[in-house]
Order: sequence, then structure tokens, then C-alpha cells
Amino acid sequence: MKTPWRIVAEEASTCNCAWGCPCQFNALPTHGRCEALVAVRIRDGHYGDTQLGGVTFAAAYWWPGAVHEGNGIVQLAIDEKATPAQRTALLNIASGKEGGTFFEIFASVVTQVLEPMFVPIELQSDAEKRVATLKVPGLGEFRAEPIKNPVTGEEHRARIQLPNGFEYKIAEMGNCVENHATFGGKTIHNKNSYAQFASVDWSNA
Repeated sequence: MKTPWRIVAEEASTCNCAWGCPCQFNALPTHGRCEALVAVRIRDGHYGDTQLGGVTFAAAYWWPGAVHEGNGIVQLAIDEKATPAQRTALLNIASGKEGGTFFEIFASVVTQVLEPMFVPIELQSDAEKRVATLKVPGLGEFRAEPIKNPVTGEEHRARIQLPNGFEYKIAEMGNCVENHATFGGKTIHNKNSYAQFASVDWSNA
């Protein structure tokens, strides 16, 4: 029996692909491999009777090729303010064993799951303004801003809409000014690459 769970949250993600990210269109990644640093702040949610609202977590990923080809590495970090019950809930959800398409898919394409970190995560994110900063001690950080017109410098707004998307339905596009993370013997470091902002609703219902 799986424990019923649901996460309604704001997600800010950065990766090494060019703006738009070919992966969103079932194409191969811009640079032949995928690496990402993602942050999620739960607005409302539960795992059984455990409430998850207000918890922040982040994850760093690295794949040697396209995500669907597998052999990835993942490092999960959960904000240290999460209670023991909340920590257990998120670890169980992230494992993919409790169901839920998003986590099931990502669990199926990683072969190295590193020991989780419980650290003070600093996340500031505003999808409407397309800005975000993340700092995860011992793991990494990112900064994202709006894409800007190369001639006028004005903010350029774009969205990706995926009616059948398993991660999001609509995501605002941004520019990852810079991200970096070190985990599992890998170091990722990107500048002026893909960033997205999305409201997500994940569950195993």
C-alpha cells in the first residue's frame, strides 16, 4: 500500500541547456549531457497525515547523456527546518517508490542516489518577475533573471506550455545567470543557460 501524498509548490530550475531547453520538446540536450540544479518550495501538501506546507528542498542532477538514457546522479537537500516526519516523507516521495509520475520517472533514470543533506536552504523566487536565487551550503547555488533583448536590454517574456506535461503545465522562461554545484565527484557550472519557473501539482492520486 502506497501512502497518499500531494505536493503543490513553486519550482525554480536551472540547467546547462540553451534557453528553451530541447529536452522540453523530446530533443537531445544542447551540449550532449544534462546537469541541473532545482529548488522547490512547497505551498501546500501532505504525505499521509504529515503536512508538508512551507518545506523547501533542492536537488542537483548530472547525467552523462540525455536524461532518458539514464545513469544519472542525484543529490537531494532538504531544509534543516523540516521535522523528522517531513524529512522522511520527502525522502519516501523522492524515491519514486510511493508513486507519482514526476518522481517515478526521475528515480528510474538515476543510478547513484547520494545520501540526503539537511542544511539551511536559502531560496528567493518570484515567477512573475522571473527572478530567483538559491543557496544550499555544501552543495551549490544559482541565480536566475529574466531573458533580455540583446539590442534594447528590455525583458523578454516567453513561456512553454505542455498540456500533458508530467512536471508542469506552464513554465515561465528565464536566464540562469550562473549556477554551480559539486556532488558525487561531479562539478556543474553554467552561465547564461536555461532557467524555468513553474507552479507544480504533483501527487500519486
